Amino acid sequence: MSVGWEPVIGIEVHVELATQSKMFCGCAVSFGEAPNTNVCPTCLALPGALPVTNGKAIEWIIKIGLALHCEISEWSVFHRKNYFYADLPKNYQISQYDVPVCHDGWLDIDVDGETARIGIERAHQEEDTGKSLHMGEGGRIHAATETLLDFNRAGVPLVEVVSKPDIRSAAQARAYAQTLRQVIAELGVSDARLEEGSIRFDANISVRQGPDAEFGTKVEIKNMNSFRSLEKAVDFEIKRQIAELEAEGTIIQETRHWDEEAAVTTSMRTKEGSSDYRYFTEPDLVPLVVTPEWREHILSTLPELPHQRKDRYLALGVDTQTALALSSADTALRSLFEDTVGAGADAKAAANWITGEVVAWMRRESVDTIDVDSASVAEMIGMIDANELSASAAKEVLDGILRGEGTARAVAESRDLIQMTDTGAIESAVDSVLADNPDAVERYRAGEQKVVGFLVGQVMRATQGKADPKAVNGLLREKLS
Repeated sequence: MSVGWEPVIGIEVHVELATQSKMFCGCAVSFGEAPNTNVCPTCLALPGALPVTNGKAIEWIIKIGLALHCEISEWSVFHRKNYFYADLPKNYQISQYDVPVCHDGWLDIDVDGETARIGIERAHQEEDTGKSLHMGEGGRIHAATETLLDFNRAGVPLVEVVSKPDIRSAAQARAYAQTLRQVIAELGVSDARLEEGSIRFDANISVRQGPDAEFGTKVEIKNMNSFRSLEKAVDFEIKRQIAELEAEGTIIQETRHWDEEAAVTTSMRTKEGSSDYRYFTEPDLVPLVVTPEWREHILSTLPELPHQRKDRYLALGVDTQTALALSSADTALRSLFEDTVGAGADAKAAANWITGEVVAWMRRESVDTIDVDSASVAEMIGMIDANELSASAAKEVLDGILRGEGTARAVAESRDLIQMTDTGAIESAVDSVLADNPDAVERYRAGEQKVVGFLVGQVMRATQGKADPKAVNGLLREKLS
């Protein structure tokens, strides 16, 4: 990035809620059904059909708002957002404008060991549109021979979470999106699957010359279907705008498309302003009223959130990066960690083994989840602390535990991995290695310290890896000196 420029980024996140029925009608919310099977007169906007608000969706947006430290409006209203597109059957979207359900919150993110607080401008309730299926090579609109419309998604409850322009880098944009997705998934209000479009990200990006300068002209980027794509698209757009301005060009307010294959953004259309949507209050819906009692009840149902879990793990002695990884891991890994600590294992050691070797084993074996006895993992860690297992032997023991071969001690005994603790036997092996390697002994005494590593290796080989390496090293140095 050229010196003196500061990116200013805001993220709009659309979350499809996993309610049983749509936002304003009784049609089922289901992914993957045959096209146009979950539809009715209301979500198809047939004459005379009237909307009715989904109470569960309102409860869940309040839940999202509380998790993001938002103020909850005691009174809010729906508006009609008017625009014309093929997948919008009403030719307007029921949304919210100046009085959203949730406003003025925040979310903390961690990037490279530093915490940044990103403000939440608002979280408002609306309905999703239908889906356009572009038929032809690549499934892109520019190459389509025809476009089909599926209205199963039309009317699905959609929450839009709008950040304040507090994000200052592509890495922060990715961290914000990942952290927000973790919160949404933890709340259980959406499956938050990027690959199914149940959580989607749009980025608004501008650049300015220094933190005290006025905001530049913002550009909206769409079609980022992964965290990697989001980071790459934001990074590209920042560099594109800086290059344009340094060449004395002009940034126009527009919507741009992220082309994943070419790794560039391309212009789609001039960006609309709020006046273009001709917002007006939805006449067929009554205002939403959130009583203090209802708000407090929903607050009492919030689960432990990732940032709260991270703080709890830090208090147990887990280092920051491991606590971050573990707090956002799946439920099975977190349960394994907590149960292992509950069985008496040191928290830092348990966290390191689970986020390191257990996760690596799952990747090697191509498994998504595990069912393992936490007491055996705790026993293994205890055997390491008691010098009964070397680090390399412990990895083999863990493999046996994960494969269901028995407890840590049973696996260690069956695989003949228990470390030699008999100092007499270790000393005998050391004496034998020294006698067999007089040249190495002379080189050490001549000042070649690194030869100790060779001698330790010879002793470990002689004891079939069962001797305590620390004890071997100490005995060797004692005898050599």
